[in-house]
Amino acid sequence: MFERPDVGERAVLVHIDFSSHNEGEDLGEFAELVASAGVEAVATVTGSRNQPSSRLFVGEGKLEEIEQAVELSEADVVLFNHALSPSQERNLERQLKCRVLDRTGVILDIFAQRARTHEGKLQVELAQLEHMSTRLVRGWTHLERQKGGIGLRGPGETQLETDRRLLRERIKSIHRRLARVRRQRDQGRRARQRADIPTVSLVGYTNAGKSTLFNRLTSSSVYAANQLFATLDPTLRRLELPDIGAVVFADTVGFIRHLPHKLVEAFRATLEETTDATLLLHVIDCSDERRDDNIDQVEQVLMEIGADEVPVLQVFNKIDLLEDFQPRIDRNEDGVPVRVWVSAITGAGMDELQDAVVERLAEDVVHHFVVLEPADGRFRSLLHQAGAVLSEQHLDNGDGVVEVRLQERDWLQLIRRAGKDPATIRYAQSGGAEQG
Repeated sequence: MFERPDVGERAVLVHIDFSSHNEGEDLGEFAELVASAGVEAVATVTGSRNQPSSRLFVGEGKLEEIEQAVELSEADVVLFNHALSPSQERNLERQLKCRVLDRTGVILDIFAQRARTHEGKLQVELAQLEHMSTRLVRGWTHLERQKGGIGLRGPGETQLETDRRLLRERIKSIHRRLARVRRQRDQGRRARQRADIPTVSLVGYTNAGKSTLFNRLTSSSVYAANQLFATLDPTLRRLELPDIGAVVFADTVGFIRHLPHKLVEAFRATLEETTDATLLLHVIDCSDERRDDNIDQVEQVLMEIGADEVPVLQVFNKIDLLEDFQPRIDRNEDGVPVRVWVSAITGAGMDELQDAVVERLAEDVVHHFVVLEPADGRFRSLLHQAGAVLSEQHLDNGDGVVEVRLQERDWLQLIRRAGKDPATIRYAQSGGAEQG
């Protein structure tokens, strides 16, 4: 048998178009994935079939073409832009005499390189082990071949079964540790909910500029680069917004076409920051030719993780790559902001984005003109201390009219602290005339 290196630095890419699948646009993205994994693509083999071969995925003629590409380019690994079954991977490795990985394997490798936090590493390891468990026999082929010989049947089967048991035990251990991490994350989330702190979660297709935008909004230094899955671990930052108060912004992992289901499952604890968010900022690379397809893919993943009911504000990023385009806010027929055009790299449109976020979060903000009598000095003082007073005017009868704007929860809390009954609060119109 051949010796398989731990990593392949030179790769032959294989992409097959099938009549029953619409995957023609994926080849460029797959090349980006390979580059993000730190692998040099030395050759690309493309073709078309009605359906995959059950044994080798490709036909005999295409297999010969791949073999020639591997030999001529001295490649270490062949990467398929498709999902391969364990038997297909085994058969291809026997024929090509080199390591074979499918699309899921490439994505897992990138995630393993990028994970930095304890939780992220556990999630990646879980996804890798579950992926590996179906392909375990590959690594023990030399022992598996022994089971046909007299006196050699036991060792091969025993080694394979031992390794399977170790994998199962490790997977169970990681599930337990991730459960503890999830409980800790739930505690933090419940604490924010008790304090009524809104959460704004940044989602979007990978490399849309989420981390750059996150850094620009929160003055943070989260790693950002022009590559797929530059950021893997979630990051939370607290920010004070006018009229809203404290808001927690969350930067999450980017999505991609055909995101492996095992990754979605492994990262479910992280993605819960998205499902429990008050508002989602869907960051979109407006200069990408596949913009509409990318939007559809993100919406599909949001639906899969149960976040499709969370309010969304689209952020069309990278307007600096468009000609003569200025920042702006697009609104629906009700005047609600639905889309903001910005450039995270230059900072253009950040004021518009913050205004739109405040508007979308301000659905619970109250705006009142409150009539205060001279005896309401404590109430007036509390309103000023909370920074809720926008304007104040005095009436001829000695009363005052204070214009206030603040979160409804803070408004009710101030009423209680002032010892007043909400039913006795007198309201006025902007001109000072008392409302009926």
